Amino acid sequence: MSAGPAGKLYSPELLSLATELASYPLSDGLTLRQEERSRTCGSTIVLGLSTAGGGMVDAVGMQVSACAVGQASAAIMARGIVGSAPHTVIETYEQILHWLAGEGALPQWPGFTALEAARDYAGRHGALLLPWKAAAEALSKVTPTS
Repeated sequence: MSAGPAGKLYSPELLSLATELASYPLSDGLTLRQEERSRTCGSTIVLGLSTAGGGMVDAVGMQVSACAVGQASAAIMARGIVGSAPHTVIETYEQILHWLAGEGALPQWPGFTALEAARDYAGRHGALLLPWKAAAEALSKVTPTS
């Protein structure tokens, strides 16, 4: 790989994030399931979540088949999702959609800055969105409790 534009996208930080997915194995105990496939690049994810304590996410696992951008995006989401309320994850997904369209600021999710260069690569947007879409869909099924 040359040090050209792709070198900016595939930073050491992004590539390092892609290796973290082994820390989030998919297990049968994660009952909120969502499968997604990117129409633009063919990346796939099977995401499992569980919630407790008023609907807050308490565990995450996944199987991801995606480029390094999709894998890094999944790792960033997984790092910060435990302890999050469903509405926070859904709002972050919507913020990412607006940001990718050039209509909003960089989402304030912990570690998301590692994906900043991906906005310039429309062909990677589907992979970047994949884990967030899966999480938003899965968590949209959660009924908030008080």
